Amino acid sequence: MDLGLKDRVYVVTGATRGLGNASARGLVADGAKVVVSGRDEKRAAEAAAELGPNAIGVAVDNADAQAPARLIAAAREHFGRFDGILVSVGGPPAGFVADTTDEQWQASLESVFLGAVRLARAAAGELGAGGVIGFVLSGSVYEPIPGLTISNALRPGLAGFAKSLADELGPRGIRVVGLLPARIDTDRARELDGLSADPQATRAANESRIPLRRYGTAEEFGRVATFLLSPAASYLTGIMVPVDGGMRHGF
Repeated sequence: MDLGLKDRVYVVTGATRGLGNASARGLVADGAKVVVSGRDEKRAAEAAAELGPNAIGVAVDNADAQAPARLIAAAREHFGRFDGILVSVGGPPAGFVADTTDEQWQASLESVFLGAVRLARAAAGELGAGGVIGFVLSGSVYEPIPGLTISNALRPGLAGFAKSLADELGPRGIRVVGLLPARIDTDRARELDGLSADPQATRAANESRIPLRRYGTAEEFGRVATFLLSPAASYLTGIMVPVDGGMRHGF
């Protein structure tokens, strides 16, 4: 299938590793050009270099109020257009209600929630018909995950924001989509498993609850993101797509 991505230009945040990086790779592989961002300048440059001439790296923190303008400007200056954004950010600190501090909540609110809102608002102001705004969220949108209290609070809020944004931008022909990963085999998943006394047993227990009986790969997630951001998904908006091997058992 031709996804219609040739020469389209996307911003992908949090793209120096993990799910953001896999999504950027999928986009470039199908002909798109990408601006990849991360907080570390060296890693952003290296990630772009690995993707080839159709990618540039920009070092920004999603919590920085100037980040949206810088990223969109980079897309226009280097590639001459701006067709969409995928907002991906590292997960907030793990912990239960009693373990999390005000400082952790505030920092996570700025980076995970307000940073995403600012990026989406800026994109909405710059995109025309056919544009798309995507959010990498979490399976916690539907069901809280034990030990991830901050994520459990912020991700569903962003899903509600995305749904409202889809309703507002739909008449302009701009789509808004969310992706809900569960156990994807990334550094983040391994970090969370490593918080237990027996990481291997924790992984085995998680896999036993997944109908496909395994963690997903970053590449599998990236392919779904690539499709949802592409013109081939032109009639999909306001949806939250689980990429979880069937781990969510409800409809």
